[in-house]
Amino acid sequence: MNLLKSRSVQWGGLLVVALLIIAGFSLRKSGETQEQLLSPLPQDSQIQVYFNQAESAVYTEPYRQQHRLGDDLEQLVIDAIQQAQTSIDVAMHELNLPGVATALQERHQAGVKVRLIVENTYRKPMSRWTPSEIQALDERERQKYQNFMQLADQNQNGQLEANEISARDAMAMLQVAGIPIQDDTADGSKGSDLMHHKFLVVDRKTVITGSANLTWSDVHGDFSSPESLGNANHLLKIASPDLARLFTQEFNVMWGKGDSKSGKFGLKKPYRSAQTIRLSPQSQITVQFSPTSTKQPWPQSVNGLIGRSLQQARQSIDMALFVFSDQQLSNALETEARQGVKIRALIDPGFAFRDYSEGLDLLGVSLANSRCRYEPDNHPWKQPITTVGIPQLPEGDLLHHKFAVLDGKQVISGSENWSDAANHSNDENLLVITNKTVAAHFQREFDRLYRSATLGISSQLQEKQQQQKTRCGG
Repeated sequence: MNLLKSRSVQWGGLLVVALLIIAGFSLRKSGETQEQLLSPLPQDSQIQVYFNQAESAVYTEPYRQQHRLGDDLEQLVIDAIQQAQTSIDVAMHELNLPGVATALQERHQAGVKVRLIVENTYRKPMSRWTPSEIQALDERERQKYQNFMQLADQNQNGQLEANEISARDAMAMLQVAGIPIQDDTADGSKGSDLMHHKFLVVDRKTVITGSANLTWSDVHGDFSSPESLGNANHLLKIASPDLARLFTQEFNVMWGKGDSKSGKFGLKKPYRSAQTIRLSPQSQITVQFSPTSTKQPWPQSVNGLIGRSLQQARQSIDMALFVFSDQQLSNALETEARQGVKIRALIDPGFAFRDYSEGLDLLGVSLANSRCRYEPDNHPWKQPITTVGIPQLPEGDLLHHKFAVLDGKQVISGSENWSDAANHSNDENLLVITNKTVAAHFQREFDRLYRSATLGISSQLQEKQQQQKTRCGG
């Protein structure tokens, strides 16, 4: 039974589970704790929102075969691909999901025009990594390779056979199928800082984008950690030919003529200002693409668009961010806080307490770098807040979101981390969505993460402060 056929069997099983839940049963999450399924929120007809750790849906993972809470982001993408009639453009930092690769193969073979852009680091199939390349991997990449072997080595003999590669190595599957692939070295350079996009455009009328790469770590979870539910992520499915046109333009600039020199990435791309699309009287989307040269005024950059949006908030700003390191955004938030706007922020535990994290500013804390120096423009808040912290996540998972909810009616989303690198170096996209129905979904996700978060100056941060005193004096 192939992957796509097995999906239909799984969905049949989910119907039974759903009926049991309606009858009052609870679902066991990660094999230990009991969680009650929440009622799904209404979806907007044009902008649909999905979260891989949502508490309002259940599915069975296709690779680890674990039954768990969450929206199946891979199946969302597969369904959109299978409906394509003319074209599929994919710009994805990293893609390693076999189910997505199979769906792209099938539509390519059916005559649909498929194009793929990836970050150059992830273009080479993992089954073709040499022993010396594997030996040179850092700890994070080595673990990724070990997870890949658990995925692909189906007979668990420690070696990959041709049938295993053709069924489980996504990049190898796409290359063998003859699907055109480019990466960010297509402009003749060594690559942009990061080709960090995460979007698909289907038939030039539907856009899927958000924070999730199409990888097992970002969507389903790691093989090395049974508790993992995948990095906390979301995807948006947006039906709008006008929005699709803007994303297609971005794709075409990077793709060029499909050769090794005509594509443009990073700062070689032309500057594009923010564009607003009105979907209905109550719904609109503003989109902008990075990077922006430092020669341009900061307010005209993508982070400048974030800053302008934050300044429009009157009641509340809730943020769930992987990285927060742009000082000007911290300064904008401080102004909002002084004007009475309630601010809450969650930052990934791996980045929240680094010396460059603006989460420290919000807490009124400074940390020096390894050379006992502070950032030149560092500015801890004089009136700090305690509603800043780190979420409690399953082992192996990260807070990979890059979103904010403003006044319960506006959402900032996209691939862009709130950092200088994302703003000035990477290929990124950012959406500012005005839509109360969409905002309600993101608010529920933030509240889920905030409910069990560690807030304020934690013991971990206190330990870092003590280490700094020992190291730097003072």
